[in-house]
Amino acid sequence: MNRRKVLAGSIAVLALLASACTGTGGSSQGADAEAPDDPSKVRGTITVLTHRTDLVQDGTMKRYAAEFNKTHPGVKVEFDGLTDYEGEVKIRMNTENYGDVLMIPAVIEKKDYPKFFASLGTRAEREATYRFTDYSTVDGKVYGQSPVGVVPGFLYNKKVWSRAGVTDWPTTPAEFLDALRAIRSKTDAVPYYTNFKDMWPLTQWTNVNGSVSCDTGATTKLAEGDPWAEGADLRVGDTLLHDIVSGGLAEKDPTTTNWEGSKPKLARGEIATMWLGSWAVVQMRDAARQAGADPADIGLMPFPAQKDGAFCAVTSPDYQQAVNVHSDHKEAARAWIDWFTDESGYAAADLALSPRKDAPLPDVLEPYEERGVKLIDLDDSRGAEVKSLDNRSEVGIYKPDYRQELVDLARGAREGGLDDYLDGLGERWAEARGSLGS
Repeated sequence: MNRRKVLAGSIAVLALLASACTGTGGSSQGADAEAPDDPSKVRGTITVLTHRTDLVQDGTMKRYAAEFNKTHPGVKVEFDGLTDYEGEVKIRMNTENYGDVLMIPAVIEKKDYPKFFASLGTRAEREATYRFTDYSTVDGKVYGQSPVGVVPGFLYNKKVWSRAGVTDWPTTPAEFLDALRAIRSKTDAVPYYTNFKDMWPLTQWTNVNGSVSCDTGATTKLAEGDPWAEGADLRVGDTLLHDIVSGGLAEKDPTTTNWEGSKPKLARGEIATMWLGSWAVVQMRDAARQAGADPADIGLMPFPAQKDGAFCAVTSPDYQQAVNVHSDHKEAARAWIDWFTDESGYAAADLALSPRKDAPLPDVLEPYEERGVKLIDLDDSRGAEVKSLDNRSEVGIYKPDYRQELVDLARGAREGGLDDYLDGLGERWAEARGSLGS
C-alpha cells in the first residue's frame, strides 16, 4: 500500500462508526493516555495496527520493537500490518477491538476523535515541541501524533533538466512551462507525467495551497472564501496543471499511465518531472539503483512561485498515531508513540521531515534549506470544516476526480473552458458554505 494514497469513507460509514462508538465507547470518551514517569516500570502487551506492511514483512518493525524494549522491557509490542488499511480498520472500529495503537483512518471525522482515541495532552503542551498538533486537536486536546512529515515539490531528473539547459528553479508558472518546452525540444524525455490512471497522485496538487501564497492561514481561507478565485492558490496550481497538459507537455495518453512503472522511467530520464513530494524521493532513488541509474539524479524543487523573493512549501503530516480509547494498556501504548516519534529514527530512515521542531532537515530537503525555501506549518484549526465543505460541495479537493476532469478538459476529452470549469467549482463551494452556514 502506498502510504500517501488518500482514501475517504462514505457518509453512511461515518454515521455507522459514530453510532457504534456511542453504543460501545461513550464511557471512555475524553480519556487520557498519560506519558509514563518511569519507562522501565511500564507493563503490558500492545498491538500496533500499521499500514507499513513492507516494514512488518521485512522485519524492520520487529527491530524497532527490540530497540524500544531496551528502555521499556516490560512492554511486548505486536504488529498487525494491514494491506487495505482504511477498509479493514473502519470495520474493526465498529467494535472496541482496533488495536492499542493505530494510525487514524481518514474516514473518522475530526470532531469524533475523542470518541475513539485517548488524549495525548493539550495543544498548548505539545505545540512547543511538535509540528502538526492542529491536525488532531479537538477542544484544546491532541489525539494523534504523526511520526513523519512531508513537503510538496516536483520530483525531477536533474540530468534531463540540465541537458535541456535549465539549471535554475523556475520562479513563476510561465517559467516552469518554458522549462518543460525546452525539455520537449531538446531531450527525448516526457516533460511531465500526470499519473492520471492511478488517480491518487492527482490529489497531491492540493498541497499547492499555502505554498503559492506562503500563507499559514491558507486552510482558513478555504473555509471562508472561494478556493478558485483569481490568484487563489488552488486556481494557480490547477491552471498550471491544465496548461501543462493542454500544451502537449505531458504523456500522450494519460489513461495509460502507471505509478510503479513511472519510478524507473523518472530514474532513467524517460520522464523529466512529476508533482509529488519529499516522501517520494526515497522511492525514486531506490528505483534508480534498481535501474542502474544514479540516485543523485533525483531532485526535488518547490512550486514555481515566490513571496518576497523566496519559495515556500507547506508541511503536512502523514498518518497520525493514536491510542485506542478502549485500550487496557494506555500507558504502554502512549510510551510506544512517544518513543517512536522521538527516538526510533523512523523519520530519518524514511528521509522524511521530523515532527519535532528542533530536528534537522532530512538530506532530501537540504536543497530547500540551501536556497532559502520557507517551510510553512499551516493552521489546521478549521481543517475539519474544510473537509465538511468539500464533502457537501462534492468537489473533492482531497480526491482525484475533479483533477481528472481538469486533465480531460485540457486534452480535449471533455468540452468546456478552463475559466468556466474553475468558476463552476467555486460556485459549488459557495453553495456548500451557504448550506452549512459557514
